[in-house]
Amino acid sequence: MVLELLFNPFALKRKPWQMFIAGFFNSIIAMILSYIVFRDAAGLLSVFLIVMATLPLFYVAVKNEEELDFKYPESRILKEHGKVLFFFIFLFFGILTAMVLAYIILPEPMVNSIFNLQQEAIMNVNNAIQNSPSSAVVTGNLTSLSLFLRILLNNFKVLFFCLIFSFLYGSGAIFILTWNASVIASAMGNLIKLEVSKAITLLGYNSIATYFSAAAFSVFRYMTHGIFEITAYFIAGLAGGIISIAFIKQNLKEQKIYVDVIDLVLISIGFLVVGSIIEVYLTPVFFS
Repeated sequence: MVLELLFNPFALKRKPWQMFIAGFFNSIIAMILSYIVFRDAAGLLSVFLIVMATLPLFYVAVKNEEELDFKYPESRILKEHGKVLFFFIFLFFGILTAMVLAYIILPEPMVNSIFNLQQEAIMNVNNAIQNSPSSAVVTGNLTSLSLFLRILLNNFKVLFFCLIFSFLYGSGAIFILTWNASVIASAMGNLIKLEVSKAITLLGYNSIATYFSAAAFSVFRYMTHGIFEITAYFIAGLAGGIISIAFIKQNLKEQKIYVDVIDLVLISIGFLVVGSIIEVYLTPVFFS
């Protein structure tokens, strides 16, 4: 494909910031094409087009990580995995940035077409929280604990599917992560518009500083805990991809593969727990 040839997957590990550019422009192109060609299904099609463009880079990166299991001791392998993790995170933020800008800048009809499914997903999550029996009956610490367990369980589900998708499709986790990026972008874009609207109402004028202030608030609101969760999903996706490639290459008899995968899964679980704690107990304090 033309888009994948613009970036060298073997050099991106040394220059992970290039993945931000790749994710950004792939997302812009995907949203334009999906809106022009299949306007009614633009929300889901844009995600698929982004995945198609980034999948070769993702696969090559995971394949290289599987080969490292036979070259270095586990401590060195985890260090190398950390490098490719930055590769994935820059990709995610490139996709996220493009979609947030699209949500803010594009006319309302286009936004509703491209982000219709994402908006429905956010509404369903909010309704589920509001209609939860625990939130209606209990207050205080018990409510916080119940919310923490519910969020943690939901995050574990996403983690599980990242593992399964990556195992079955090699780099299948990129679809889940791209979808999550589009949902977060919809939530962040909506929050930015809301904060700008409040500022205009209170101050009586609109300025670039207002947009920057609202954007900064939105980023910190969602990324304070989100960075831990996204990192966990990428680590799980890497673990699933490694075991998938080892299966294809008939390397499953190698004990180092299992040690590496188990270490990655445990690390991803740790990140999820930290992210859930921040989301339930710290984020509401600073961004309520």
